[in-house]
Amino acid sequence: MSLLIPGLRRAAPRLASSQFVCRQCLRQQPRAAPSRILQSLQKRYASSESQARFARYFTSTAVPPGTATANASSQAAKGAFPETSSKSVAYWLIGSAASVFGIVVFGGLTRLTESGLSITEWKPVTGSLPPLTQADWESEFEKYRASPEFRLLNSHMDLEEFKKIYYMEWTHRLWGRFIGLSFVLPTIYFIARRRVTPRVAAHLIGISGLIGFQGFIGWWMVKSGLKDDLFAPGSHPRVSQYRLAAHLATAFVCYSWMLLVGLRILRTKRLLADPAAATQLVAALKNPAITPFRRSVSALTVLVFTTVLSGALVAGLDAGLIYNEFPKMGLGLTPPKSELWDKFYCRKEDGSDLWWRNMLENPSLVQLDHRILATTTFCAILALFAYSRTGRIAAALPRNVKKGTMGVVHLVSLQVALGISTLIYMVPISLAAAHQAGSLALLTGVLILGHRLRVPKSTLALVQKRLSSVAKPR
Repeated sequence: MSLLIPGLRRAAPRLASSQFVCRQCLRQQPRAAPSRILQSLQKRYASSESQARFARYFTSTAVPPGTATANASSQAAKGAFPETSSKSVAYWLIGSAASVFGIVVFGGLTRLTESGLSITEWKPVTGSLPPLTQADWESEFEKYRASPEFRLLNSHMDLEEFKKIYYMEWTHRLWGRFIGLSFVLPTIYFIARRRVTPRVAAHLIGISGLIGFQGFIGWWMVKSGLKDDLFAPGSHPRVSQYRLAAHLATAFVCYSWMLLVGLRILRTKRLLADPAAATQLVAALKNPAITPFRRSVSALTVLVFTTVLSGALVAGLDAGLIYNEFPKMGLGLTPPKSELWDKFYCRKEDGSDLWWRNMLENPSLVQLDHRILATTTFCAILALFAYSRTGRIAAALPRNVKKGTMGVVHLVSLQVALGISTLIYMVPISLAAAHQAGSLALLTGVLILGHRLRVPKSTLALVQKRLSSVAKPR
């Protein structure tokens, strides 16, 4: 025992004072709050019973029943979709639309430089890399030599010239892959993190599916130019004008979809920030005098899109290389009737397909149709502008709608000038690409004009809810 006394004397100062206090005194003393780590673990328990058990075993304070229920409800709310989508989603959608705008213009350049048929295979994954070795280049060139385009048009082409057109088509396809990945992956993230409303989530899923479908249509279009039996014997090797129009139409729909969803999100945020001004805007748009104008803009949107499709037929048939004058076509405003309704394009002996075959396959009639549609679009926009400045409609239209109408007039004037110049100068690459970009710009202006004339019911319900919450006494 005498040996232990010196050791106890040295250890006594190091012992905590709590070790020499009875348990009853310890229970009466206030204990420290749980640490941050324990608090974060405590919040993970959903039920009040589990939280009470956690507090009993790991903390010194009991959890009130009301606190557990509030925590559980907040956790459930975090898993639900929000009432409004995040602004970052809107900016991302508009950026994706801008990328689609760029690939549409670049796709036109790819077609104008006759580079679209340089890659004769569709490899969605392995085709992301270009040929890396000389042997790979020789293999790709050998495949191109077997195509009708090389045999009939480019038999003089060497490997260095082939690389130029190959890189054009490869860049176009790589850009398409980038658009797909940069849209699908963020879509998964935004939906998983509940950054979008259910309606916007459905839109994002639909756009993602359309992007994948667009890739399939692109290869389906290219494939039509790689087989001799898909175009007339002895004619210029080209892709089907029907498939080209479908490819362009899908790109325009994808672009319009992205743009409108992004604009709606931003507009909803802006209206909710000032519910009083939003109510005034809604009241102004409900004016009966605006209804005919709104319907006219909707009809104009359909007309512009139809004109774009007719332009795709002109491009697919190279119809812009004939009748390079305006407004006449030869000796008159239209070619001879026998040329417009030629039985050469009929495939049925009774000639029952005469009218629609010529409208879609006869270059002369296809160009005439495009001229008529373009002129109709130009006159319709001018008439819409005049209508917006006269009568009751001038007083009823909001200021931003009037500005949008003026912007559409500027865009259609530029587009008409580009179209006539492209025709007169026999489709130079720069003017033709600008004309294609102008068509998408004009459609953008009409879509924005229509967007300013409507407030979705879901946005209106949110505005009314915000107003009621503000007016409710506290």
